[in-house]
Amino acid sequence: MLSQYKLKDYNFRLVIPVVILSILGIFLVGSADASLQSRQMYGVIAGLALMVVISLVDYSWILNFGWILYGLNIVLLVLVLAVGVSRKGASRWISIGGLQFQPTELAKILLILFFAMYFMKHENTINTRQTILKSIGLVIPPLVLILAQPDLKNTITIAVLFLFLFYAAGLSYKKIGMFFLIVIPLAVLFLLLVTKTNLPIIKDYQRNRIMTFFSNDSEEYSESAIQQENSIMAIGSGQITGKGLNNNKVSSSNRGNFVAELQNDFIFAVAGEELGFVGCVLIILLLFLIVAECLRMGRRAKDLSGTLICDGIAALISIQSFINICVATGLFPNTGTPLPFVSYGLTSLFCLYAGIGFVLNAGLQNRNYYSFEESGRYAHNF
Repeated sequence: MLSQYKLKDYNFRLVIPVVILSILGIFLVGSADASLQSRQMYGVIAGLALMVVISLVDYSWILNFGWILYGLNIVLLVLVLAVGVSRKGASRWISIGGLQFQPTELAKILLILFFAMYFMKHENTINTRQTILKSIGLVIPPLVLILAQPDLKNTITIAVLFLFLFYAAGLSYKKIGMFFLIVIPLAVLFLLLVTKTNLPIIKDYQRNRIMTFFSNDSEEYSESAIQQENSIMAIGSGQITGKGLNNNKVSSSNRGNFVAELQNDFIFAVAGEELGFVGCVLIILLLFLIVAECLRMGRRAKDLSGTLICDGIAALISIQSFINICVATGLFPNTGTPLPFVSYGLTSLFCLYAGIGFVLNAGLQNRNYYSFEESGRYAHNF
């Protein structure tokens, strides 16, 4: 099969912005916390190797194990609750041989692969009531397990990702409209219950973050607002070209310890302060190019499952980028979501590189190739 792949079909227009963004991430993580820079660099190198390996593995073959991937995902999420490592009141990590990883990050990729397989098999019945209900039933268990960690942000992220995949699979606009008629009132009800009552719907720290966002005063929630306020000031202080990487100004956010989790959740604040408006625009442009190229690969994929893999990875990068930047600039309540390929976090980094690997494989199997299911072989389509 490898002999059928051609170097000219390898999508370097996707690889190049990913590499540039990752290099920027190494420098920004090093500026936020010098002790983590070498780990981020080794993570990028290992991630690139993983990406190349996965890009040469036929995604159609992997999708044959879709139900096994779904089961593995559930098992890992259950293990998080049973024997997971707890930090700051949340159990989100599993420790194996001294190494820790976050199964929720892997769950995003596994669910993209699973639903790419599932929606492919139900392509002709995607708008039937039975398929819709079964699909929703399949996404609920992982969402419940992730919410129980507790991890509200990733629960929302995966729910939105699932809806995007459903839409990309061919869900009709009529069904989408019905969905919004149900979800929007529920979302309003949820916010009213959180902000107007003391019902234990979510954890106290989650409620405080939401209250901070909707509060106009407020001294009661000012402590949880400080981090975002300092992030906004840090971004603004960079002006057009920034203060420079690893600057020694005491007033900087990382030197003055004005913003926590700079290397992860608020890495965009470091970019704004040290690289300025120009650096922020460059990061957003690189993310846009990656997403656009994933979507383009999806349009050229050989089948619906390939399209859904590409679109799913594009959606995942878009959602996480949007949330991270909105939090850093005060447009969303404070929640810890890494900026793809930039923030520190090796589990997230490896999973994103794996996702790009699958997109690259879909590109290698575009219109130039077709599948012989009965023989399991690929031939060139002249």
